[in-house]
Amino acid sequence: MAWQAYELDHIAQKLVLDARRRDPQSLNQSHKMRLAVAYGLERFWGEHLRLQGREDSKSHYWKDTWDALHNLMKKAGVIIPNDPVNPNQVNEIQAMSEKLWQLSIEDQRVAIAVLTQLCDCIVWWTQRYKISK
Repeated sequence: MAWQAYELDHIAQKLVLDARRRDPQSLNQSHKMRLAVAYGLERFWGEHLRLQGREDSKSHYWKDTWDALHNLMKKAGVIIPNDPVNPNQVNEIQAMSEKLWQLSIEDQRVAIAVLTQLCDCIVWWTQRYKISK
């Protein structure tokens, strides 16, 4: 199956609906995700670890988004690291981070561009599906 731009919208909608099913309050992470893209892949990836164990539904939302990016980039022929990491194992975190830093600048730029668009779609769907109080 060839990559298609509208697939980002479909993936984003699924991510938002899944997050809403788990915990409607986790949708507040959507805007934070979009802002975090500017700080780079390593920081975006690491956010799920920071939230893990304290705010698991939010952590799951970030990790699902990272997994979606990983799968999208794989279809495009760009391999983004996505190793399983225990947040209590500093060596595992460091190894995964190093893999992200070692990506070519071209692959980093493409991944950031796709992640930016994915997060823009996530924000759009969040605004449609967020439950008002």
